[in-house]
Amino acid sequence: MGQTEAHTGGSPVAPAVARDSGGASRTAVLFPGMGRFDFASAGRFLVLDRYARARLAVADEVLGFSVLERFHDAGADYSEYAQLAFLIASLAAADGAEDRFGMRPDVCAGASFGQKAAAAYAGSLDFPDVLRMTAELARCEKEYFTTEHADVVTHAVYRVPDEEFHTLLDEMRARGDWFEISGELDRGFYMVSLPESRLEDFIRAVRDLGGYSMYTMRPPVHARAFGALRRKAEAEVFTKYRIKAPRLPVISDADGTVVDSAEAMRTMLLDTFDRAIHWPAMVASMVALGVDTLHVTGADDMFHRLNCTVRAFDVLAVNPKNALRPGPPKLRSRRAA
Repeated sequence: MGQTEAHTGGSPVAPAVARDSGGASRTAVLFPGMGRFDFASAGRFLVLDRYARARLAVADEVLGFSVLERFHDAGADYSEYAQLAFLIASLAAADGAEDRFGMRPDVCAGASFGQKAAAAYAGSLDFPDVLRMTAELARCEKEYFTTEHADVVTHAVYRVPDEEFHTLLDEMRARGDWFEISGELDRGFYMVSLPESRLEDFIRAVRDLGGYSMYTMRPPVHARAFGALRRKAEAEVFTKYRIKAPRLPVISDADGTVVDSAEAMRTMLLDTFDRAIHWPAMVASMVALGVDTLHVTGADDMFHRLNCTVRAFDVLAVNPKNALRPGPPKLRSRRAA
């Protein structure tokens, strides 16, 4: 997602998805979006985990510098090096889940930044290429937001009453305030892009509704207003890489559509710039495919805990906090939700 700073409806049925007629249970892997991620929280995992060390060795050779050293020096921000480290940690967690716990997913999903790891895991991009693309896209995005939409942030709110919240948005729209919903994560859990100058008023209004503010993202993400960023990324970065058809079905984070071709994968990766993410649609799509177990691999404090996640799946989260512990991760059973 983006740099985070702390602040004190029903799911649609996804299109182009049919339930497996055989009724066999299936497993999916989710690569989560990028929240707060720094060396203090992930450094031990990257240094000690053998799967992370193997991924880092390849990355250092491909990129020509030590990702770990630059990540250590970058601090807690959405820098190029933090993005690379997050990508590596996500794929290393998946490597460990396969080797240690027998994960063999039938379906793959990536939410927001997690799309990059999903593209590599599903075989649409080779690991060296996804490393290079991630670094180049980070520079492209930084350059864009230096001059365009420099005053815009994306703010996440949760536990807001849906009807009252949409009334608030209607009032903002009627006043001529610009905003966009950049993500729907669960009932009452939204990401909204808006000018930073309006942020405190928005937080106050959400609080008055009984809702809570979770974090603010800089740079902002997933808004139609960023169409020029999509075109810039496509022209300057995507043209350098061959994106292949995935080896297993991938779920689009925009609407839950099943991605199974090279062109659809390319479109999904570009959609992240100017289309909102919709996690309930992804959940509905995976349920329709017969998925009942979800592995969440990578640093994640959110997706594996969401109500719509734990009600639909048995969830196993493999992340830098638990990957070094002996034994399998704790199962969150949907039967207990």
